[in-house]
Amino acid sequence: MALATTTLSAAVAINDNVITVAAATSLAAGRLIRVDDEWMEVSKGYVIASLTVPVLRGQQGSAVLAHTTGANVTHGLGTDFSVPPAGVSLAVTQPATRARKIMSYNASGAITLPQAGEDMIAVIQGTSALTMTIAAPTKDLDGCIVWITGNAKSASTVQFNGTVGIGNAGASYDIITFQNAGNVGVMVMAVNGFWNIFAAPAITGTTTAIGVAVA
Repeated sequence: MALATTTLSAAVAINDNVITVAAATSLAAGRLIRVDDEWMEVSKGYVIASLTVPVLRGQQGSAVLAHTTGANVTHGLGTDFSVPPAGVSLAVTQPATRARKIMSYNASGAITLPQAGEDMIAVIQGTSALTMTIAAPTKDLDGCIVWITGNAKSASTVQFNGTVGIGNAGASYDIITFQNAGNVGVMVMAVNGFWNIFAAPAITGTTTAIGVAVA
């Protein structure tokens, strides 16, 4: 078989043992599910084609996490996944591999910072324009990378570091605006207490926001 992807049609709390999905194509008892950084397994009591899926949480050594409506639900047989769960087998077979987490957002608010020694992927869900913020990194986060990306076409904004802006460029360079012609994203690295954007040429001009667009 092959991997299939749908989305959550309802939020999942840490204590839930059932998830609700938008589509049930290929779902069957025993299939592994990945939502953000958590792995689950479809329970034996699952009724084929039902959008309500009983699951075993925290499989493959992963932590049980809360998940937002709209988060991607990727599922398949164990042999369908090309790599083991992040932070589980890789941590044993490749001890130098850097941890990388993924979190989904469907409401405006603050993006969770990575911990020292790890990276973070923040996925902005849906087509609604969200207003996101990301705090300045502490200096122990130097070298940590955050990817901020949409999973659909939205004109969301991300404000960095309050008044210090990206790369300490100042308040005129603190907001990135995604455009809605295509799925876009931005990557930043923590350096000396600031978020530095990966971009060339360097930041110039007098604009009040930095646009991220598909040319």
